[in-house]
Amino acid sequence: MGGKSGESLGTVLVAGAANLAIALAKLIAGLIGGSAAMLSEAAHSAADTVTELLLLVAVRRSGRSADRRHPFGHGKSGFVWAMMAAVATLVGGAGFSVTHGLHEISHGEELSNLTPSYVVLAAAFVIEGVSFLKALSQLRREARRHDVNPLRLVRVTSDTALKAVLFEDAAALVGLLIAAGGLLASQLTGSALWDGVASVTIGLLLLVAALILIGSNLSLLIDQAAPEGMEAGIRAVLLEQPEVADVVELLTMVIGPGAVLVAAKIDFWDEAGAAGLEIACDEVDRRLRDRFPEVEQVFLDPTPTRR
Repeated sequence: MGGKSGESLGTVLVAGAANLAIALAKLIAGLIGGSAAMLSEAAHSAADTVTELLLLVAVRRSGRSADRRHPFGHGKSGFVWAMMAAVATLVGGAGFSVTHGLHEISHGEELSNLTPSYVVLAAAFVIEGVSFLKALSQLRREARRHDVNPLRLVRVTSDTALKAVLFEDAAALVGLLIAAGGLLASQLTGSALWDGVASVTIGLLLLVAALILIGSNLSLLIDQAAPEGMEAGIRAVLLEQPEVADVVELLTMVIGPGAVLVAAKIDFWDEAGAAGLEIACDEVDRRLRDRFPEVEQVFLDPTPTRR
């Protein structure tokens, strides 16, 4: 899990540095032009910077080794900090954008020099694009390793840092296009209404992204099972063992980013004997870990089936 944590850490660092630089540039351009959409984008990037700091904590905390008080590791602490990061996006980005946009729609503040805003939006799109492509590259590598579609992987992955960066960068790119459209429409019509509408739209976009991430982390915190495809593969490995007659019950639980616990009640053939049963359990444990690197804990309970 250390390699994946290091890769996610690099992805988060790139995104955090990009958001900090972009937030300052957007703030200056927004103050010069008097654009609510630009100030909303500045708040968006500032919230994303705070989010990346919290994700850094999430990656570092989840990577800590197991100890006596935490025998299954500290993986779930990563989900807690990642959910706090999503809440920061919800409150800091979405809340400011919607309220500031509504204020401009109702009061109609006058726009002035918008050239710096267009320059900053173009530069921000390039920087956010680089950050998004890095996260997308990591996603594709992991998808190839698991032999699944990248879109499916981003939906079921327990690597919350990677998922957060992907969602936030995608929302940032769309938000930049919305802000540019709002500025252009206001400039062409001479009305600040469209700039305010763009600000509200950016806020709603952030709201959707934040709620998705909050829901994802909440599910992981309340003992989410491994993906169905992985569970089916685990069951198949168990049934392939010659000493196994049946899998009475199979339970899985995500215990951290890229970490899964497997607990199964197994009906072994009576002919296996005590020594054969021990060897079979050891072999099943090894095969599960070889086939699924995410499997970190395996518990097998010999349980006879009523036949």
